[in-house]
Amino acid sequence: MAANSTLCWSCKRYEELSRDELYSILRLRSEVFVVEQKMIFLDLDNKDQIAYHCLGKSPTTGELVAYARIFKKGLVYADYHCIGRVVISPTYRGLGMGRLLVNVSVDYCNTHFGLEEKKTSIKLGAQLYLKKFYESLGFSVCGDVYLDGDNVDHVPMIRNVV
Repeated sequence: MAANSTLCWSCKRYEELSRDELYSILRLRSEVFVVEQKMIFLDLDNKDQIAYHCLGKSPTTGELVAYARIFKKGLVYADYHCIGRVVISPTYRGLGMGRLLVNVSVDYCNTHFGLEEKKTSIKLGAQLYLKKFYESLGFSVCGDVYLDGDNVDHVPMIRNVV
């Protein structure tokens, strides 16, 4: 897929996901977080049921290329919307898909959750090695480095709504 190719984007509540979509999500998260990054942790944390699921699929194959989990303010953080489990299929890395995914996720938060509350920001826990990537997308560090449940260095970051 070329860097300028578009994906077919959707954002769905848990109950709107098809079985095949749910399987693709869990497979991609396992492929990257558990196998590739060698993180031994329980990915199934009982938060998928309250999340919105942002999916970017290949327009030609229907393959899940990009995924993120989105939470409305109050579900993960009291004062912030949240984006998490941001993942790109290894086959599609280096093509700008991560940047696209985060921007689509931020746009979804602003469009569906936040414009009536102009002060609402978005928070995420970034793997430390991705700090510069998220900074390039308007996020700023808002706390100290911590070990997540998977024993990987993370840093809390927020993006203020303008």
